[in-house]
Amino acid sequence: MEDERDRLAVIGEMAAEMAHELRNVLQTISSSAHVGRLAVAHGDAQGAESHLAKIERNARAAHSIVDDVMGLARGEPLDKRVAPLLEIVAAARAEVGPGAARWEDGAIPRGLLVQAHPRLFARLLHALYDNAIRACAPRKPTVTTQAWALGGQVVMEIADDGPGVPEAIVARLFEPLVTGREGGSGLGLALARRIAAAHGGTLELAASGSGGATFRVELPGPA
Repeated sequence: MEDERDRLAVIGEMAAEMAHELRNVLQTISSSAHVGRLAVAHGDAQGAESHLAKIERNARAAHSIVDDVMGLARGEPLDKRVAPLLEIVAAARAEVGPGAARWEDGAIPRGLLVQAHPRLFARLLHALYDNAIRACAPRKPTVTTQAWALGGQVVMEIADDGPGVPEAIVARLFEPLVTGREGGSGLGLALARRIAAAHGGTLELAASGSGGATFRVELPGPA
């Protein structure tokens, strides 16, 4: 009976995390449809086509989210490949928008490779970037990403210059529904840690204080 309760709890948690991820995509689709209709009304065929393309991209993204999160929930082996870390970082940044933060990347070696599921690992990084941006709102944060190879592992640190994590939730930060931000869901970091674990890696809060928070990701390097 206890195993059944645990299984149902995991299913409920993953369903909530999937809903959290889909909500952002659906908001983009909704706003693009609205602006696209305005473009049609004003005879702006090029503008309407641009927003239709955006809707299509986000519809594909929604399908990918469902596939990826369901795969995690079922414990399926990840379809990992060797990829340049900078490519995955760029994909994660594209989801939050290029002007959402001041990005500092001087310490990511250009040739550093990771063995990862590209979409899922980009989703992990997106969760960390989005968390930093929302924690600093309405001010645009400076987000520093550095990475290095260490003993067969790839180590990444993502740091922001925000207010840091409230001391009261530090010990429970990665639990579902735990958040220190008004209006936050408390699901992004929970999903990010699950993704790290599925890669055989870890995600931890490395430091936090009035000068900001630093998260550390470690995962096995390319075989």
